[in-house]
Amino acid sequence: MRRWDFVAAYLQGELEQGEIVYCHAPPGYATIGADGRPRICRVEKPIYGMAQAGRRWQRSLFPW
Repeated sequence: MRRWDFVAAYLQGELEQGEIVYCHAPPGYATIGADGRPRICRVEKPIYGMAQAGRRWQRSLFPW
């Protein structure tokens, strides 16, 4: 395989079965809920900045 340039490649991967990832709310969203507790978000797909994002995308290309 030669060199390829994929646009938004990290966003094309899938989290593994049973893998659950949470993060803080992004800037511009309410960070405190109506009950006064901090809000967190559940990540459904790998995103830029996640340690495992590149590996998850590679697994979608090469499932070994």
